[in-house]
Amino acid sequence: MQMHFDGVNWDNDMVNFCVEDLKNVDSILLGRKTAEGFIPYWTDVAAKSDPNDMNTELGKPLTDTPKVVFSNGLKTKPWENTTIIKGDFALEIKNLKKKEGKDIIVYGGHSFVSSLVEHKLIDEYYLFVNPLAISSDELILKYINSSLQLTLKECKPFSCGTVLLFYKPKK
Repeated sequence: MQMHFDGVNWDNDMVNFCVEDLKNVDSILLGRKTAEGFIPYWTDVAAKSDPNDMNTELGKPLTDTPKVVFSNGLKTKPWENTTIIKGDFALEIKNLKKKEGKDIIVYGGHSFVSSLVEHKLIDEYYLFVNPLAISSDELILKYINSSLQLTLKECKPFSCGTVLLFYKPKK
């Protein structure tokens, strides 16, 4: 099955990849803007548990995995299973990375991800390149002032046309 929503090509193989990937994750980092749509959407998918919706399998792990939302503007925690962090996000992320546990994954928009790249906080890049979602207004690396040296580790095409690119920073 393949679907198209919000300018994104999405299929069962991508869902399966994400479900498997989340087995190695114990926290999800989000910026406030992404969190406001991401958390309610996936909470609703998990609650409905619709066997005809291919996203159902992904909804539960995305909802069950603790989330950390970076925001200086949120006054209260509007979502369950979520911690709000204010202040120096780079220092907070460095502290999170020092803790024992599984991987930390980021789902984010261009400004949040660009900030993480700029502060050299990303250890691995898994980029879904989706021809329908590319916009000149939302370049992920728009705010990077120096060249980013990455090594391509894997390229995985999905039948819906989206491609996963896995990079590691050059040492």
